[in-house]
This record gives sequence, structure tokens and C-alpha cells, in this order.
Amino acid sequence: MFLVGLTGGIATGKSAVSLMLQQLQIEDIFIDADKIAREVVEPGKPAWRNIVKSFGEDILLPTGEINRNMLGDVVFSDPQKRRLLNSCTHPAIRKAILWKILKMFLEGRRFAVLEVPLLFESGVFAPFMNKIIVAYCDQDTQLRRLMERNDYTREQAEQRMASQMPLDEKCQLATHVVDNSGTTAETFLQVEAIHKELNSSWAFLPLRIAFAIVLGGIGFLCYWVIQKIL
Repeated sequence: MFLVGLTGGIATGKSAVSLMLQQLQIEDIFIDADKIAREVVEPGKPAWRNIVKSFGEDILLPTGEINRNMLGDVVFSDPQKRRLLNSCTHPAIRKAILWKILKMFLEGRRFAVLEVPLLFESGVFAPFMNKIIVAYCDQDTQLRRLMERNDYTREQAEQRMASQMPLDEKCQLATHVVDNSGTTAETFLQVEAIHKELNSSWAFLPLRIAFAIVLGGIGFLCYWVIQKIL
């Protein structure tokens, strides 16, 4: 199995690209870091307790859930507090992602798509990606989409965009760039071409062969030990 990273900038259409890939019948090999991030901060979980301890109970909704908008306003205006939040959540997120990767590998998947908004910024998983897809759109479109989608002021939207690596730099580090500035049909054609390439790749084979050799070696060792005992 080989790993494919899917990332982009905030409001550049990463979710749209993700949905298109899933519509091409690969939804069962998707790992959504955003979804995992929401799961690990559910009330009572260790990451949730760490956040409450670090930021206080004022950032909780009446239901006990994290008030994501309030917490976002706090951390996006203060890099130190953003690092503090990351230290509360990232260990649990990484652990959950690694378990999902291992499960898919043992299931014999050809490849897995790891959707991580901050793939490059975190620096954890990017070195292990065989391919990296970046969802791109021009800056004016990104700003407009973010303001419309989240009902942000221009200042709030610009703060969140500035907290991430510049999109042009991400594109330079990518193996595939999907320009999501145009129509849905234009984006889908780009995604479809990438999907065909991934589906026809033999990049999964070396690791699968190595795993088979290791299993064979363990099996032989067990057989040898049993023969000696008997």
C-alpha cells in the first residue's frame, strides 16, 4: 500500500476534491484528519480534557462540546496559543490516523488517501506520502469563499489564511495540483485523471512484497522452533 496526501488551503476546495475522489468509488480508503480531529475532542475524551484545562471552561458550549468558533478566534490571533492547542490535540489525532493506516494495510488496500488540511505545516505525515494532491484556487477566490462559507469578516478570513503555509509553496511541493478556481466540471476532469493514475500505479508492490517476505521469515522461524522443541 502507498499513501496519497490530499491537502490545500482553507476554502480552496479540498472537500470538493475529496468528495469527487470518493464518488469514484474509493471512499473506503479515505482517512479524514478533520473528522478525526472532531472525534478526539468529544466531551470527556483526553484531548477535550487537555483543551479545557489549557483554555478554561469558557470555551465550552452548554452541551459540553468545544465552541470551535470561539476557540478559533483565540488561537488564530495568537501563534503561542495555537501551538498550545496543537499540543492538546495532535498526539491523539496522529495515533488515530496511524491505526487507520495499519488497518488498511492489513486489509490489502492498494493505496490510502490521507486528507490533512495542514499536511505540510505539521511536518509529520508529508515525508511518507508517495503522492501529494493540493487543491488550489486563486487568493481572491479563496478569500471570498471563506468569508461567504463561514460568515467571517475580511480580517477574520485573512487571519486564518495567514496562519497556513502560502498556497503557492504548497503547490511547489505537490505531485499533483487541482485548480479549483473554475467550474465543477473542470475540477472533476482533473480529479478523474489523477484517480486513473493512482488506480494504475504499482507503487504498492514493494511494501507488499517486503511484508510477505517478513511473514514468510516469521513462519519459517516458528516452524524451526517447533521442530527443535518436538
